[in-house]
Amino acid sequence: MISSSLIGAVSFVDCITQFMWYTNLYDKIVYGLRKSPNNNYEMEYVNKMKILIVGCGKVGSTLTEQLDREGHDIVIIDNKASVISNITDTLDVLGVVGNGASYHVLLEAGIESADLMIAVTNSDELNLLCCIVAKKAGNCHTIARVRDPQYINEIEFIKNEMGLSMIINPEHEVAMEMARLIRIPSAIKIDTFAKGKIELLKFQIPTNSILDNMKILNLNSQLRCKVLVCSVERGNQVFIPSGNFELHTNDKISFIAAPREAAEFFHKIGLISNQIRTSMLIGGGTIAVYLANKLIASDVKVTIIEQNRDRCEQLSETLPGALIIHANASDHNILLEEGIVETDAFASLTNLDEENILLSLYAQKKSRAKIFTKITRLTYDEIINDMPLGIIVNPKLITADRILQHVRAMMNEKGSNVETLYKIVGNKVEALEFRIRENSLVAGIPLQNLSMKTNLLICCIYRKGKVIIPNGQDSIQVGDTVIIVTTNTGLNDIRDILD
Repeated sequence: MISSSLIGAVSFVDCITQFMWYTNLYDKIVYGLRKSPNNNYEMEYVNKMKILIVGCGKVGSTLTEQLDREGHDIVIIDNKASVISNITDTLDVLGVVGNGASYHVLLEAGIESADLMIAVTNSDELNLLCCIVAKKAGNCHTIARVRDPQYINEIEFIKNEMGLSMIINPEHEVAMEMARLIRIPSAIKIDTFAKGKIELLKFQIPTNSILDNMKILNLNSQLRCKVLVCSVERGNQVFIPSGNFELHTNDKISFIAAPREAAEFFHKIGLISNQIRTSMLIGGGTIAVYLANKLIASDVKVTIIEQNRDRCEQLSETLPGALIIHANASDHNILLEEGIVETDAFASLTNLDEENILLSLYAQKKSRAKIFTKITRLTYDEIINDMPLGIIVNPKLITADRILQHVRAMMNEKGSNVETLYKIVGNKVEALEFRIRENSLVAGIPLQNLSMKTNLLICCIYRKGKVIIPNGQDSIQVGDTVIIVTTNTGLNDIRDILD
């Protein structure tokens, strides 16, 4: 029987052995050796935080895995001993079995020395209570997941009055992500840097594209566009490409550019998409409501198909600007009658992954719409990634990504200069925005003279309102915003790019 005590206790001999091992590697773990361009080594403190995570469902376990990978000290709290055991058996984290809103449980987990507490249980009210108790017990930063739509207009009030660092609503985040992608129909992912001045966009090279068999070094000369390809996904492989890398049909490429240059690039490669005017949403859940409100405000016609009659009546009152259809969308005749062939955007947002997959496959076959497929399970990524499902949206992963971005921003206070972080190819590739606030080992030196890590690309420098796609002669200067794309995770400082 497991009590509400720290999981992972070891024998006295094991403790001594582990202590000696950690002592020998202390400098590598805590300080880390950093190599300067002159091959000199200096000692520098590597930032990490102590983070408590309450609730070990899909979001909590995803957060735990990613934050542990970045070297933070993690303690997880959950009522279920089996859940705690499963995670502590696979990750280097500690676990406490108990109620995360309990003062004594939080003390046992080390709240007094914690930098951050994240509450992501299935209960909004419990998450908020956990944050209140944590603030009183440890005076740490707090993040709460709050999903109920009735709180959406009160988020800022709740956050400010309770002193929370962040409140995140997964369904609202998914809807906002989808709305951004609908704005640029050719893109399948859009991330922004430098307060929107720089965009990182992903799209798939279609059949018979001008890009097929083109080398990256010829992009700018042939198309005369200021863009830089940062990563290429080809099947299960991911590349940080060199100039001699050759693009092929069906490659998913991520490129960086100013918004105007991105639009021009899409135009020149023949991906000219008409503005989306009509949309069909399957399932009338919370995501559909948030998304419909956003689309209606942008003058996009919205049709929602929902099979629960009571929910249809609620939607009719909530969304007077949308057409609500009471029907079962799994009947393909219904989809045809309601205009799936002509619609510009199609989103399958039911609570069943299997139904969403089948509906999106049918939409892919019958229409030229931009397709979104909601997937909540994380188990079959390799299988569904090979299916023509359009843009896959996963509320759990989007929530985890937003929280990770906030954690990176918090680390600025502890010495990190990472402004923004995005996972652009699952957990394989990161895009980071660094703000150069003071003289650094990398400043003032031509990029071609820096000894940088492999699989790392300096994609863009933003300097005094100007977007620079750098070459070897360019250098990083104090005051710059620098965008890095790499497969090396856990970078905290611009100096971490050095080999």
